[in-house]
Amino acid sequence: MKQILAITRKELSSYFGSPMALIFIGAFLAATLFTFFWIDTFFARGIADVRPLFRWMPLLILFLVSALTMRQWSEEQQTGTLEILLTLPVRAWQLVLGKFLAVMVLVAITLALTLFLPISVSIMGDLDWGPVIGGYLAALLLAAAYTAIGLFISSRTNNQIVALILSVVLCGLFYFIGNRSLTEFFGESVGDVLRLLSTNSRFESIERGVIDLRDLVYYITLAVVFLALNVLSLDSKRWSIGAHTANYRTNANLAVGLLTVNALLLNVWLQPVTALRADLTQSKEYSLSTVTEDLLANLQEPLLIRAYFSERTHPLLAPLVPRIRDMLTEYQVASHGKVMVEVVDPAQNPDLEAEAAQSYGIRPTPFQIAGRYESSVVNAYFDILVRYGDKSEVLNFRDLIEVEPFRDGTLDVRLRNLEYDLTRTIKKVVYGFQSIDAVLAALTDPAVLTLYVTPDTLPEEFATVPDTVQKVATELETQSNGKFSLKIVNPDDPSSGVTRQQLLDQYGLQPFTESFLSTDTYYLHMVLQVGSQGALIYPSGDMTEADIRTSIESSLKRMSSGFLKVVGLWLPQIQPDPQMAQMGQTQQPLFSTWNSLSQQLQQDYEVQNVDLSSGQAPANLDVLVVIAPQNMTDKEKYAIDQYLMRGGALVVAGSNFRAQPDPFSGALAVTPIEGGINELLAHYGVEIGDSLVLDPNNEPFPITVQRQVNGFNVQEIQALDYPYFVDVRGEGMSTESPIIANLPAVTLNWVSPVIVQS
Repeated sequence: MKQILAITRKELSSYFGSPMALIFIGAFLAATLFTFFWIDTFFARGIADVRPLFRWMPLLILFLVSALTMRQWSEEQQTGTLEILLTLPVRAWQLVLGKFLAVMVLVAITLALTLFLPISVSIMGDLDWGPVIGGYLAALLLAAAYTAIGLFISSRTNNQIVALILSVVLCGLFYFIGNRSLTEFFGESVGDVLRLLSTNSRFESIERGVIDLRDLVYYITLAVVFLALNVLSLDSKRWSIGAHTANYRTNANLAVGLLTVNALLLNVWLQPVTALRADLTQSKEYSLSTVTEDLLANLQEPLLIRAYFSERTHPLLAPLVPRIRDMLTEYQVASHGKVMVEVVDPAQNPDLEAEAAQSYGIRPTPFQIAGRYESSVVNAYFDILVRYGDKSEVLNFRDLIEVEPFRDGTLDVRLRNLEYDLTRTIKKVVYGFQSIDAVLAALTDPAVLTLYVTPDTLPEEFATVPDTVQKVATELETQSNGKFSLKIVNPDDPSSGVTRQQLLDQYGLQPFTESFLSTDTYYLHMVLQVGSQGALIYPSGDMTEADIRTSIESSLKRMSSGFLKVVGLWLPQIQPDPQMAQMGQTQQPLFSTWNSLSQQLQQDYEVQNVDLSSGQAPANLDVLVVIAPQNMTDKEKYAIDQYLMRGGALVVAGSNFRAQPDPFSGALAVTPIEGGINELLAHYGVEIGDSLVLDPNNEPFPITVQRQVNGFNVQEIQALDYPYFVDVRGEGMSTESPIIANLPAVTLNWVSPVIVQS
């Protein structure tokens, strides 16, 4: 050990004895700051993380290490001191380790000098130190692998420039071999292998805050193999060509060869192991939560999770496939055999592809791929099927990913929140909806499905839809024990007793037109009647058997009781503004916003639009949600009060003010809202102040500004300092609330202070 440390001190003194170390370290720091603040525009991102620091770290370390290692053995050979070193009573492996440690100390010092960046970010915001620790660990492991490669290259030439170029080329090969620009030319299987061999792919895995044993072993074995090659390279310089050293030469080459093969086999053997890892993130983003583990432990029937991935897919989606596979494997292990995981490529199995399309409505998505020399479209699968009993749900690529654009025009595509999406879907199929048999058995009144169809005018592409509806209805009728039936009615048939006008008056049904230029119309409508409740059914998708079955079963379940939490949604009736009416303008209510809210709630709950004008809230509500309370009558307020008195849960999204354009000037104006429920809320200890909150550290408001350029008026959008847009960051979130505890930031527009009486 003394010999190794002596060599390390000698190399460090030679670096710091000249400006060489300061030049290399200074250049690395300058490049780091340039990419952090200029290329990735840290302050413009508005996020308290240091991802820009580690985004460019692999490339910067590549050049730093290549520059540091280029002279290690090349200079020794050029000056003739290598022969002296080899004659000293020091083994070759001690010489190699000494120089290796010297370079690693320099790299560690360089990385330590960048610590001021995450420290500064942690002062400005709530920084998760888990990914930061993972990023620096990944940087050290990457530097160790590159140092071993650089030392080996340096031992093979006496020219430092040649050593630098070859080191950059070989290290760059390990870096770029997993790049999407290369993997997109191959299928998914070959692309996965290339990504496993890439130092950059492994770096990204650790940098996100997950210490995986497979990644550690990869970097360590890569460094050990090239250090062994370095020892062999030095030792070979002392060999003679005579026959008396033949066995020694053969054994040395064989030993290094066996070491390389064993290192490769070790990585292959560990690849299926996914459980040996540590999640360093503060909120344990990449570990299964207790909720997920409890949900999987309570499964009563086998759960199938089938991932549909194409061999050739979009290059931005391909790197996500291994992560999804690892997560699905963790679900399988945590369930103790209750979860079956399958990863398939439907394009290679026509029967499986037909089943995916007909039974689950899964079809390939066309992705446009634009390369430097060509532009093409690839139809690929990127879907996950979750099936429990006869209930299934599908997550497509839009449900799984989120996209963040970079300043240079590239896109960062990553998984949105895979565990949340999977667990939420599993919970939906397990607890949200029970089997259709249970739904039919719970019906208090028989269900009648009526198909209104005009066969004579039906377009050719829909000719088989009535038969498909009849097939699905027959199967449901068999399961229902008399609680479900189907009626097929042709409104153009005089003997049916139903006319087109009656359908319009009773259900508001209007016929479809074949095209914009055609006057031919047809009916293809389904109406589900359960007692006094009626619902129109519009199958989504391509009217396949799966689409029709899903639409009918979903309507049955929504009209059944006891299967989902019932959320009552009260929406205001916007009264017309008299000033706008005098000017001939109409006030457009924000129905699109309310529809978005309703659709989001319907993903997990049964949503009912409630009318409180009778003075009574429906008795079956689990939660009453009141949106923008205004112009409410005393009876409606009384209904809310009585609902609370019965122990109901109430959610109010309201304000004392409304922002809308001024009818005369067109400028944005804030007007008070009348007919709210402030008095009722005050009675229960919640007061909404009659003012607006101002925030000096606010979210800017984009506004159009005109300025003159050479006599011409030019309009441009500028960010105006707007105190009414309150910007709440992580330190302002309550750590006791699981809803907002981990939110990095929330912007509140035109909000009033809320006082809660204790």
